[in-house]
Amino acid sequence: MKTLEKILTLFIAIGAVAGAAMMWLDPTGTTWGGEPLLEMLRAKMPWPDVFFRNFVPSGFVLLGLNGITQFGAAFLLFKKHHWAQHAVLACGIILMLWIVLEWWIWGFNAMSNVFFALGLAEAVVALINLEKRL
Repeated sequence: MKTLEKILTLFIAIGAVAGAAMMWLDPTGTTWGGEPLLEMLRAKMPWPDVFFRNFVPSGFVLLGLNGITQFGAAFLLFKKHHWAQHAVLACGIILMLWIVLEWWIWGFNAMSNVFFALGLAEAVVALINLEKRL
């Protein structure tokens, strides 16, 4: 179960880094079909002229919330730190909340659904491992 947890955590972290890089390399979303998504962000989020002129700020938020935190949790897992399971659980919850926000903005889509399932799996595995410690 702990190997699955490490794989999930690293996969999600790498996905967040790739997503952030995609947003920074093409901040308008033209090459990856993000232009309509940017318009939806501008319509639903506060301060659209400040934070949603392009995807650069979103890339930093994605990296911070789902990239760095997941890498941190993976590091704790590999070090067998006593807080590792709590960190993984928190990361799973953060990812699911991120996806709920995406669903609110863009509606259901395959990639968001997959990442919600990954966050749920991550949280469930962490809870199972935490319960084993009791």
